[in-house]
Amino acid sequence: MNNQYVGISWKGKLKIYLDLIRWNRPAGWLLLLWPTLSALWLAAEGFPGWHLLIVFIMGTILMRSAGCAFNDVADRNFDLHVKRTAQRPVASGAIGVRQALFFGFLLALIAFALVLTLNMAGIVWSFAALAIALIYPYAKRFVSMPQAVLGVAFSFGIPMAYVAVQADGVEAIQAWQAVPLKAWQLLISNLFWVLAYDTEYAIVDRDDDIRIGMKTSAITLARYDVTAIIVFYILHLSIWFYLLLPVNLAWPFAVSLLLACAQVVWHFQLIKNRTRAGCFEAFRLNHWLGATLFLGVALGYALR
Repeated sequence: MNNQYVGISWKGKLKIYLDLIRWNRPAGWLLLLWPTLSALWLAAEGFPGWHLLIVFIMGTILMRSAGCAFNDVADRNFDLHVKRTAQRPVASGAIGVRQALFFGFLLALIAFALVLTLNMAGIVWSFAALAIALIYPYAKRFVSMPQAVLGVAFSFGIPMAYVAVQADGVEAIQAWQAVPLKAWQLLISNLFWVLAYDTEYAIVDRDDDIRIGMKTSAITLARYDVTAIIVFYILHLSIWFYLLLPVNLAWPFAVSLLLACAQVVWHFQLIKNRTRAGCFEAFRLNHWLGATLFLGVALGYALR
């Protein structure tokens, strides 16, 4: 056992691991969960059943937690120089790199055990989801808009949901063809949402990221950052409207879309002055937008 654990009670060790996976910040896994649940309902044309619901909820929480561990290991030398992240467990030395990686892979392994209860197509696509999750932490070193890579990672529950519902009987070799066009369109819609909220997040750390040479959308977009964020929101909701209007979800869909638009206006008020507090608050509250759209879908099918 490493020296950093000497004298620490089991409660103290538990707190370190909970801090590693951001347990006290559920907004991260909620941002993953709502579009995944929306895709499950759309793919199943209503309630998808308790098995799929439990697998995707637990899988989302586990994989987001594992992703936090992998990300903190990859960014440990950068996090030290950013005020908001300097006290993260790996960067601060509260937990070792090996322990963090082991814990991350353990969580991913438990998530994979859940995936094994899905059909073959779902199992095959889970490997692609894991690969993208592992690639993202390093995209910030080479890609001018790493939020786009995060957008794909955070949207991969959508095609996974569709194949889990609709691809029973599909063999492994055919799994790559099992995702319908609508799932990819929904992924693109969700990608714009991720670009919006993660650019809000990136504005918070922009000064520190410039100093340490990190690449983010907030740096790339420069003075057009707020405008771009609003455009990303509009694209997300416009594509959502286009794709779901033919589904005929009646008034719950219309109400949820109007409430989502109201939230975009609210976010503009929070970020227009580019204050750290305002931008972080906008990011933190984004899960309500996802929840609003999901409720429109779920209620729409329930009241059909």
